[in-house]
Amino acid sequence: MVVGGSENGQAAGGPGDVSHSPRPHSYENSQRSKQAAATRERIVAAATDLVHDLPNWDWRSLTVRAVARRAGVNESTVYRHFATERNLRDAVLRRLETEAGVELDNLRLDNFGQTIAQTFAYLATFPINRQPLDDPTFAALDQRRRAALRAALAQSASGWTEREREMAAAALDAYWSVSTFERMITTWNLDSAEATRAATWVIGLIEAAVREGRSPQRPGDRA
Repeated sequence: MVVGGSENGQAAGGPGDVSHSPRPHSYENSQRSKQAAATRERIVAAATDLVHDLPNWDWRSLTVRAVARRAGVNESTVYRHFATERNLRDAVLRRLETEAGVELDNLRLDNFGQTIAQTFAYLATFPINRQPLDDPTFAALDQRRRAALRAALAQSASGWTEREREMAAAALDAYWSVSTFERMITTWNLDSAEATRAATWVIGLIEAAVREGRSPQRPGDRA
């Protein structure tokens, strides 16, 4: 009879008994992985919800502290999944791109219009604060410029509806702005002459569309 040992003479739990040796269980590892993935998803979802509440895409309030509060976790938990605030913001931006259905890796000219439509439709779900120009001089200039564009469209596209002319005027205004000029120079590294030619090229295309009676509302129509 064997007492307190195994049949081969070794004590239970001794070197020859591997059945009771501590080892990681795949089930426990799987559960921990699922919990970690769920926590990460909770953090990203909370951060994305927070962005949806921020007007004009102002991300200054998108902080680790704010996201942790929204997700109901500690800041240390956020940092455990995202080493830096930049990492968190990158994850949120990828989530927003997915929500918008925008795939930049597959962008082509023939699907660019669709991409713009999807992007703008998605942006419309965010709050936009319509802030008037503070400086009265620039506000007056903006009013005169918009009035001039409306008058030009009223003369060249008299058969269009008021909203169609307003859409065309807005498109022209986008290329008659300081922000567009500066972006072409600072982001695209164009010189001032190249930026001017690029803007006037697009404006020329809009002008041709107006003369041909192709309004933004009905781009395939002819007058």
